[in-house]
Amino acid sequence: MSEHRAGGRLDQPREPRRIRLPRFNPEAFGQWSEAIARYMGTAKFLVYMSVVILLWIAWNTLAPASLRFDPYTFTFLTLVLSLQASYAAPLILLAQNRQADRDRLGLEEDRRRAEMQKADTEYLAREIAALRIALGEVATRDFIRSELARLADELVEMQRRRTPVRTLREPYDERDSD
Repeated sequence: MSEHRAGGRLDQPREPRRIRLPRFNPEAFGQWSEAIARYMGTAKFLVYMSVVILLWIAWNTLAPASLRFDPYTFTFLTLVLSLQASYAAPLILLAQNRQADRDRLGLEEDRRRAEMQKADTEYLAREIAALRIALGEVATRDFIRSELARLADELVEMQRRRTPVRTLREPYDERDSD
């Protein structure tokens, strides 16, 4: 009997193995990079970095030769600062890209709100214009008073025309008073 190998059969080709990279949450990584970029842009970071560099240089120039770990040209310090800069630049760019995305979304929201406000303003302007036109057709208090006074004058005139003036020669009849 034949034994099976742990790697599979020898008469069949192997399936290509996929390289499994670690997975990470892009949002969490972006927040982390923004936090680092924000910290690197503070005066606190600059002061701490300056103190570390000054201590580094002071130790490697003033300490006994046997305790110095980076001689005068400070090659290791240059390497550390280059490494820090090579990681800081992409993190800062990532943070700037995320900020640009947020700004773009904010601008789109502002544009949408401005369009809505413009539409609301135009609607209100049309409504006010319609109210002004309607008020132009509505009778005002002075107009109604003048019309009532004119009608009262017409009624008095009509009443005067209907009642004949009595002369002294005509006898008075009680039925006329009804």
